[in-house]
Amino acid sequence: MEHQKKTGLQLAMRVSAVSIAVNVLLSAFKLFAGIIANSGAMISDAVHSLSDVFSTFIVIVGVKLSGKESDAKHQYGHERIECVAAVLLAVMLALTGIGIGYSGVSKIIDGTDAKPLIPGTLALVAAVVSIAVKEAMFWYTRTAAKKIDSGALMADAWHHRSDALSSVGSFIGILGARMGLPVLDPIASVVICLFIIKAAYDIFKDAMRKMTDEACESGVVDEIKRVSLSQEGVLGIDGIQTRLFGNRIYVDIEICADGAVPLKQSHGIAQRVHDAIEAAFPAVKHCMVHVNPHQPDEAVVNQPEDKSVSI
Repeated sequence: MEHQKKTGLQLAMRVSAVSIAVNVLLSAFKLFAGIIANSGAMISDAVHSLSDVFSTFIVIVGVKLSGKESDAKHQYGHERIECVAAVLLAVMLALTGIGIGYSGVSKIIDGTDAKPLIPGTLALVAAVVSIAVKEAMFWYTRTAAKKIDSGALMADAWHHRSDALSSVGSFIGILGARMGLPVLDPIASVVICLFIIKAAYDIFKDAMRKMTDEACESGVVDEIKRVSLSQEGVLGIDGIQTRLFGNRIYVDIEICADGAVPLKQSHGIAQRVHDAIEAAFPAVKHCMVHVNPHQPDEAVVNQPEDKSVSI
C-alpha cells in the first residue's frame, strides 16, 4: 500500500512538472506571436496559459500534503487536503470561465469588437499549436489522474482543456477578424464559458462528495459483502457501512459467526475478513470488523450477485 502511495505521488509530481514546463514555454510562444501578429486575443490567451502555472502549484501542494503519513493531530491521515486543492482549482476554473463569458457578452453588447489592426497569420498558427498542445496535456494529465484517483490532478487536467477551448475562441476570433467578422470572437467566448463552468461544477461536486463521508456505490458494497461471505467461518452479515475519505475508503462491517467457538477462533475469522477486504480493494485504508454470535433463527444476509468492480 505504501509503495502504491509513493508511486502515485511520484506520478503526480512528474505530470505537474511537465505541465509547468509546457505552460511556461507555450505562454512565451503565444505572447511572442500575439505581439508580432498584433493580436490582443492571443496575448490574452498567453496570460491565461501562464495563470495555469499557479493552479499546477496548488496541485503539487495538495497532492504532497495529502500523501503525508498520519500523525498525532491527524490520526486518520491527510487525504482530504487533496479535496481542498480540487475545490480551490474548481473555483479558479469557474472564475476563468466567468471572466471569458463576461468579456464576450460585454463585447457583443457594446459592439466594440472591430479592431483597426488585422491580426497576422502567426497568431493563427499560435492558436492551432496551443489547441493541439493543451488538448494533448489534457489527456496526458487526465490519464494520470484516473490512474491514481486524484481529484486535484483531474482539476488541473480540465484547466488544460479550458485553455484549449480558450485557444479555439482565439482562433475563431482571429480568423473572424481577418475575414471581416469580428463578432465571432465574443460569441465563441460565451460558448466556451459554459463548457468551463460545467467542468468546474463537476470537479467541485466530486471533491465535496469525498469530503462529506458519502458512502460507496452499491456495487462496491455488494462486492465487499461477497468477499466477506466467502471467508471461512462467516455465517452472515449483520450490517455494513462505508465512507469515502478523500480518494480512500473506510469500511465498518459486522459479521456473524458461530457463538460457541473460542474467542481466538472468532478473532481469526475477523482477521481473514479484514485481510480479504483490504487485498481485494486497494483503495480501502481502514477496515473495522465486528463479530456477532450467530443465532440460528436469525435471517442470514444472502450472498449478492457476483460482480466485477473496479475502484
